[in-house]
Amino acid sequence: MIAVVGHPDLTTSTFASLEEELRSRLAGFARAGRAAVVRAGQGLPVVVGRAARAAGLALVTVLPSRNGVPAALREADRKAAGELLLLSERVRLLEYDPADRDACVGADERLLDGCERLLAVWDGSPSNGRDATAHLVAFARGRGIGVEVVWPPGASRTAGLLRGCTAAG
Repeated sequence: MIAVVGHPDLTTSTFASLEEELRSRLAGFARAGRAAVVRAGQGLPVVVGRAARAAGLALVTVLPSRNGVPAALREADRKAAGELLLLSERVRLLEYDPADRDACVGADERLLDGCERLLAVWDGSPSNGRDATAHLVAFARGRGIGVEVVWPPGASRTAGLLRGCTAAG
């Protein structure tokens, strides 16, 4: 399984270039019979889903749950989750609160424990209260999971503040 995480505040133009970059990287995993896994949400997870589909790579989408029942996503993530479900070969429920940043980071850690590789859309910046990408890269490396950093030429992040849990890191 290949996990993909990254900055939740990427610009629209970065998403466009990133989709092609990810598609070419994911094609190799598709030929090897692997699958990609993302946590449902807007932004990067949808880009990953589209790239995986274009590359012929199976996609597993993880939905939050409470007591074995799917939990409600933030309004902004619902449409994205619907698209991801259409792109997915499988869906997995995972117990976590999508409104709690620490719970989201814990969910990502549990996902990584079942993966052999991490693709991190990361500019090398440290983790902060909104973005745990650096933490997840260190977590994966500490567990012996191979890490590939993806940062396309011209990639950038927005300056706006993010709210709540993101599904991309």
